[in-house]
Amino acid sequence: MTGAPVDSVTTDAWGELTELAATSSPDLRAWFADDPGRVERLTLDAADLRVDLSKNLVDETVLAALLALADQAGVAARRDAMLAGEHVNATEDRAVLHTALRLPADAQLEVDGQDVVADVHEVLERVYDFARSVRSGEWTGVTGRRIATVVNIGIGGSDLGPVMAYEALAPYRQDGLECRFISNIDPTDAAMTLEGLDPETTLFIVSSKTFGTLETLTNARLCRTWLLDGLGADVDEADAVRRHFVAVSTALDKVADFGIDPANAFGFWDWVGGRYSMDSAIGTSLAVAIGPERFAELLAGMHAMDEHFRSAPAERNVPLLMGLLNIWYVNFLGAETHAVLPYAQLLHRFPAYLQQLTMESNGKGVRWDGTPVSTDTGEVFWGEPGTNGQHAFYQLIHQGTRLVPADFIAFANPAFPLRDGDTDVHELFLANFFAQTKALAFGRTADEVRAEGVDEELVSARTFLGNRPTTSVMAPALTPSVLGQLVALYEHITFVQGVVWGIDSFDQWGVELGKQLAQQVGPAVSGDDEALAEQDASTRSLIAYYREQRR
Repeated sequence: MTGAPVDSVTTDAWGELTELAATSSPDLRAWFADDPGRVERLTLDAADLRVDLSKNLVDETVLAALLALADQAGVAARRDAMLAGEHVNATEDRAVLHTALRLPADAQLEVDGQDVVADVHEVLERVYDFARSVRSGEWTGVTGRRIATVVNIGIGGSDLGPVMAYEALAPYRQDGLECRFISNIDPTDAAMTLEGLDPETTLFIVSSKTFGTLETLTNARLCRTWLLDGLGADVDEADAVRRHFVAVSTALDKVADFGIDPANAFGFWDWVGGRYSMDSAIGTSLAVAIGPERFAELLAGMHAMDEHFRSAPAERNVPLLMGLLNIWYVNFLGAETHAVLPYAQLLHRFPAYLQQLTMESNGKGVRWDGTPVSTDTGEVFWGEPGTNGQHAFYQLIHQGTRLVPADFIAFANPAFPLRDGDTDVHELFLANFFAQTKALAFGRTADEVRAEGVDEELVSARTFLGNRPTTSVMAPALTPSVLGQLVALYEHITFVQGVVWGIDSFDQWGVELGKQLAQQVGPAVSGDDEALAEQDASTRSLIAYYREQRR
């Protein structure tokens, strides 16, 4: 399934959408008033998620054209090819099977002659056994004390997913067992993360598929030095590393060279992209924190969304429709960014997680056959939790000149139900969630402002045009299963957009050049004048300043 992609711009549906964008005038107030069935028709269920699409800038004609575009671009066929294990990662000639990481043990899937499900569950059971041993106190440090802190060392997909989920699932963590995360090669990250920890009760998980990622291996060495210095000379160094380090990697020879027992290395496969890997062994720290049973619920939630994406009819398929809405806003209405606004403090890292998922996947300028794209691709994802964002950037969304589609996420039941006297604070919180999407959709007219007695010279400043599109996603509570559903939802939204644009959403060559150049520049930074002379004028000047100022 790696032939030439459909050039969506040449399809009949693209032409129709272009005309609709040029001639239609969205009017959510009128649409709601004239169509009593709009909300019911555009409110969908996907697993435990209730998704209200009614405040988007689409009518039945636009939706029909978007679904026709999906059909003409071959979205369903490529979805089925991905789920079947065909090599849809064209530039690396690989299958794309993050969905296999959450298949039940009795599922059947063979890829390139290998029983994928059996492989996945073999590693998963090893991760679970390890998690149980740490949680129970059976696994101890070199001095015999139980582990109190697990430090995950990774970067990109080996960090963003686990840390996001660890924060999101705080109520499910085991008491007395903390996880911390080191990702940045800035030594400040390691120094601050290790501050206050006891080497005797600290366990490190080094997450790197190749065990060669510069940032991760540098931080792992820093942590090994910190551990051995803290334990003192009386402890056998090799034994200390074996008891305080495990790895998530398939490079067992490099793992052993570092001093980690290869029996304590958990592997994954080349068909798992980093940003799609939190449900693989990359999630080991999370499995330790919340336990195997809860981790299994996370996987089950992901699988439930996978099944919805695979089997729901197109007109009720939530990831398909949300992906197509993003196409509508980016390619036809000129949106350049997309806000994700969780009304749940525990999801404060979710927008950052989505930044890698969406922008590393779809930030491409060539299609999967190497030809240039024929339209804009990707959008900048960003966001912060409500209500904090209301006091920061919502002004731009409400009254700015740019179109910013936004996804609002909320839960009926809070993680921590607190009251302020007679006031249910969660209800006060959700009142803001409901009010914001209402205000964005319907605005406030100049006549409504005047009716409030506002002076005429202030009327324009206090008028809200409305027609600012939002999608509302709700669930009963932020459980492991629901978090899994949200993650898989956005994975599939990203996939849909990539297929329509004809790009390979599963490679990331754009991150490689900077890494290569950093290795070339390194000697110049360290004092090699010949290497410095080979740099461009700006880089030479900046390095010279650094060398002058470094104490």
